[in-house]
Amino acid sequence: MKRFTNFFSELGEATLLFWAVLKALPRIFRDRTLVLAQMSHIGVDSLPLVLLVSIFTGAIAAWQAAYQMKGLAPLSLVGGITSRVIIIELGPVLTGIIIAGRVGASIAAELGTMKVTEQIDALEIMAISPSRYLAMPRILATTIMMPVLVIFANIIAIVGAFIVSNMFLGISKQVFFDSLKTFFYTGDVVGALVKSGIFGLMTSLAGCHIGFRTDGGAEGVGISTIRSFVVSSAMILIADYFLWFFLF
Repeated sequence: MKRFTNFFSELGEATLLFWAVLKALPRIFRDRTLVLAQMSHIGVDSLPLVLLVSIFTGAIAAWQAAYQMKGLAPLSLVGGITSRVIIIELGPVLTGIIIAGRVGASIAAELGTMKVTEQIDALEIMAISPSRYLAMPRILATTIMMPVLVIFANIIAIVGAFIVSNMFLGISKQVFFDSLKTFFYTGDVVGALVKSGIFGLMTSLAGCHIGFRTDGGAEGVGISTIRSFVVSSAMILIADYFLWFFLF
């Protein structure tokens, strides 16, 4: 019963934090330096890891597609089927989990450290809202940069799928990309970008909320860091299931 009530208590606190961030949005221009710094940290600094994971994701997806289609469908369909799976599912979900581990956990650790060292209390004493000064730039930057990262991830993953298809499966460039064009739908891209933006919002909101609730010194910071990644990853997978009914 206690866990049940704690869940709804935290849900309410996270909702209030989100509302406070929404109220701080009119100050975006004044706080643009903070937002741009977070966009650089979240987007640019995460790009190498996202691209590394994406190219191998595409390569594995091509191998698996060819294996599953063996004897059932022509390999000429590998390009289209693999690319569609990457755009709709693999790109947004895997990028979301990478960002949950790299960014969400980092936000929780950073804000958690500020909380246990009373830096957040100091901001409040100076009449500076932690929701505006700390949470809003991080949440806005993650929500904006996630779709951008997913675009790069999808492109590189498709390149990885093409390399495997061309070099190891004997599928020519023309056949691969003709198949891609056959299975390509603009609605899939739009849905994937909307979904990735929601993933970014949930990850950063969870990181900020957990960071603000940190206590217990260094041990508490470690617990918050792990908890942020676990909660964000679970939320991404659960949301991915339900968003399917609305976006595709």
